[in-house]
Amino acid sequence: MNASAFTVAIEILDAKAAETTIPALAEILRDSVANGASVGFMSWNTAADYERFWRDVAAGVAGGQVILLIARNEDGIVGTAQLHLIGKSNQPHRAEIAKVLVHSRARRQGIGEALMQRAEAIAREKGRDLLVLDTDEHSAARRLYNRLGWTEAGTIPRYALMPDGADCGSTFFYKSLV
Repeated sequence: MNASAFTVAIEILDAKAAETTIPALAEILRDSVANGASVGFMSWNTAADYERFWRDVAAGVAGGQVILLIARNEDGIVGTAQLHLIGKSNQPHRAEIAKVLVHSRARRQGIGEALMQRAEAIAREKGRDLLVLDTDEHSAARRLYNRLGWTEAGTIPRYALMPDGADCGSTFFYKSLV
């Protein structure tokens, strides 16, 4: 692979851009589920289910609760992540990172790390200094989160299901930005 194949730009999408990128985002989600990621969907979910999910995310972007990031390279949109700003009065300092997804054709190129670093920087800009996330207990993403300085809080067994219906524990992480 040549060096340009590793060039990626991380962008923040507004609500209109989020709407227009739904097909590409739905494909990344479909690919993640097809490759066994426990990301809230089952193997029987359809393209319409994925698109409906992203429409809801776009509504969250429009409402100011969600910051939607995409990773774009020469192939188009190859990754995404969300920063959910917690709106509770007693948690103005906290945000959650969700749906860090990289298309299988673009993995192992630092895209997940770039998305995470940008999400953390935005959280700081927004005055959020405590971040949380969860991931499949057997996910390769655990190594990424550990490498980026996240603290593993623990695993809840049988928290969710894998796309094939098998039980899946979820490991919860946090990171203090102060």
